[in-house]
Amino acid sequence: MIELETLDHLVLTVLSIDKSTHFYSNVLGMELYEYGGRYGAKLGKLLIKFRDEADETLVARYPTTGSDDLCFLTTQKLDDVVKHLIHWQVPIELGPVIRNGAQGKLNSIYIRDPSGNLIEISNKILT
Repeated sequence: MIELETLDHLVLTVLSIDKSTHFYSNVLGMELYEYGGRYGAKLGKLLIKFRDEADETLVARYPTTGSDDLCFLTTQKLDDVVKHLIHWQVPIELGPVIRNGAQGKLNSIYIRDPSGNLIEISNKILT
């Protein structure tokens, strides 16, 4: 058996590196990361790398923009998150709604990044 420890990074195929870096840094508040001419965003120890859809380096078999679904946890009140999203003119697709996550019940809102990926922003529901 392989004993995995944690997720180090994931790669999103995006329509625009510039729009993605703007969204993930300004709207979601993540730290921008540049590595050898490539870009990404950091959240704690997790790195999300951005891959332009024209990039032909070693990639997933069928890299497609807008096909990912990511969930981020926040301790910030969802009402404050909604106000921030309105400020940045980011439409809310759904929510708040109750969902299940890896750490239990979540109170979630859903938005899309500039490439169409579904982004869930959630509070853990303490039981």
